[in-house]
Amino acid sequence: MHPAYFVVVALCLSNCARDETVAAYGGANRVWTLAELDGQRIDTRTTLTFPGKGQISGHGPCNAYTADMPAPYPWFETGQIARTKTACPDLATEERYFEVLAGMTQSEVSGPTLVLRNNSGQELVFIARD
Repeated sequence: MHPAYFVVVALCLSNCARDETVAAYGGANRVWTLAELDGQRIDTRTTLTFPGKGQISGHGPCNAYTADMPAPYPWFETGQIARTKTACPDLATEERYFEVLAGMTQSEVSGPTLVLRNNSGQELVFIARD
């Protein structure tokens, strides 16, 4: 067989692999709205979605963002978070959100609630808005 055949088969298999991220375990097809950051209620409209395999996106209080999220459930990790650069009065809250989001290592979906946490005890609690 031609060596290119094996390359094509390998690429197909890797692209057809089952999604094992939080999206496949209840996270997909929902808009998750941030309710708490480290135990403090958040009143700004901050969202998280899982638009595709291994991806996250959403809106902070000021800016839209996107990142890779390839970790299998229940683990959570983001690649570098890319975001727009609009200033607003809630920029300090947004900076804190992105800092904490980048440090999350675990996820748990329970009905309409998504909790992201890390070993330092930080948590982000989201509520689903279908």
